[in-house]
Amino acid sequence: MGLPHQNPCSTPVAIPLLNEADAAGRLAALLDSAMDAIISVDEQQRIVLYNRAAQQTFGWPAEQVLGRPMEMLMPERFRRSHAGHVRHFAETNVTSRRKGEGMVLYGLRADGCEFPMDASISQMDTAEGKVFSVIVRDVTERVKARQDLARFATEASAIREQEKTRVARELHDELAQSLTALKMDAMWVREQIGARPQDAADKLAHMLEMLDDCVAATRRISADLRPLVLDDLGLVPAIEWLVQNFVQRWGVACELDIDESLELPEPYATAVFRIVQESLVNVAKHAGASRAWVRIAREGREIVLSVRDDGRGFVTEAPRKPQSIGLIGLRERATLLRGTVSIASTPGQGTRVEARIPAEPGEGAA
Repeated sequence: MGLPHQNPCSTPVAIPLLNEADAAGRLAALLDSAMDAIISVDEQQRIVLYNRAAQQTFGWPAEQVLGRPMEMLMPERFRRSHAGHVRHFAETNVTSRRKGEGMVLYGLRADGCEFPMDASISQMDTAEGKVFSVIVRDVTERVKARQDLARFATEASAIREQEKTRVARELHDELAQSLTALKMDAMWVREQIGARPQDAADKLAHMLEMLDDCVAATRRISADLRPLVLDDLGLVPAIEWLVQNFVQRWGVACELDIDESLELPEPYATAVFRIVQESLVNVAKHAGASRAWVRIAREGREIVLSVRDDGRGFVTEAPRKPQSIGLIGLRERATLLRGTVSIASTPGQGTRVEARIPAEPGEGAA
């Protein structure tokens, strides 16, 4: 006779049971592998658990923290209210919640430095009483990014308002006043053309000269806002026109080094053009230079452009004047395209502005 058939599914499987020490060891290892700082305290707010990430975040080694009050990890101004918040949380039936909704919490490192953090708290009943656990994440970089973004937005708004003010002033000073004078001259000609034809003819000749000046001013203001040569002929001719116009208008010699085959799509072309334009304006208005140099080239995956002058220079670490926001505009344009702007200057030795804008090789193909 054969052996009776056995169902393999009914074969008992031995499952190893962890003793209390092994379970605690595995839990400790799991907590130490966590990316966020985890801190547990008892009902007296004494620290009973402090993982490896907490040591890295706060700077205190575990042996100097365990058994000590939780208050040592927070700035003094938060300590008085902390115990009350924990007591109130203990009285609720909520097992966990995020701390500091709508506000930034701060922790205190071993070296006395404060840092912003996100924190969530949970509670658990144990045989020894309630245990409160806090998961902490250092958000210094996130807070800094928000502050930088807010400052960037404020400065960008100031740049736009300054540009509007400049255009409004030019329209008023160069066009509105000339058009008002032309209107008065036209009225005079209408009244005097029959009685004083020669004087009227002379006045008309003067009016034509004024109209030529108005047309030239209109074209210049329009070119400052959006040069048609950039749209019609491309980046290289637009930069050449820009440099030539700079030399003629300000009397500062300028050398241009640019790859004649360089073509960029939008918004890269406009950004490069504007950075060069604003850099040259800074040279003209502030540098007191006799020469300037402009270079634009592709280096690997980047468009690199630099504007250098031999002017008076300045101390780059010195506080910036509130009304001096030209350099902010350069950074704004580069930042919007994930680029960077660096400025090197020494008093008496000129200034160099260099922008690097990432652009894939295919983006420059004609």
